[in-house]
Amino acid sequence: MNFETMNIWCWLIPLLVGAICGILGYLIGKSGNKTIDNSAEIKVLEDKNAKLKAELEACNKKATTSVNLGASAASFAAGAAVASIPFDADGAKAIFGKAIKQDDLKVVEGIGPKIEGMFKDAGIKTWKALSEASVADCQKVLDGGGKRYQVHDPASWPMQAKMCYEGKWKELLKWQEEHKHGKL
Repeated sequence: MNFETMNIWCWLIPLLVGAICGILGYLIGKSGNKTIDNSAEIKVLEDKNAKLKAELEACNKKATTSVNLGASAASFAAGAAVASIPFDADGAKAIFGKAIKQDDLKVVEGIGPKIEGMFKDAGIKTWKALSEASVADCQKVLDGGGKRYQVHDPASWPMQAKMCYEGKWKELLKWQEEHKHGKL
C-alpha cells in the first residue's frame, strides 16, 4: 500500500465513524423519553372541570324544579296536557346564521348525524324528549353504540336540548361559544 492511499483512509475512516456516531447520538437523544411536568396545568383544568360540573348540576336542578312546578301548575289550572312551545325557525336562523330544522338533535353541541340516529332509534326524537332524558339515559344510548361512542360526554345535552325546545337560541349560542364548542 502506498503512502497516499493510506493517508486518505486515515482521514476517511475517523470521519465516517464520527458521522455515524453523531447521527446515532442525535437519533437516540431525540427519541428519549421526555417527561414534562404538567401537574399545574392539569390541576387548573381539573378545577375548571369541577366548577363547570357544579354549574351544570345547578342548572339541571333549576330546570327540574321549574319543569315540576310548571307541570303541576298547568295540571292544577286546566287539568289538560301542557301545550307545546311553537318552533321559530326564523329566530333560530337569525341567531345561528343557518336554517335550523325543528327537532334537529345535531344543533346540540356534541351530537352528530350518527349519534342523532342512535337517539332516534332509542325513541328520543325531539328536543323535548332529549331535554327530559337523564344524563344516565343519554350515556346508555351512547354505550349501546360501542366504545367509539362511550368517549362522548352527554352531561350538557339535556340542558342544550331544553334551550332548543324553548327557543332560547341566544342563550344556546352563548353557552356553546363560552364552552368553545365542546373543546374546553
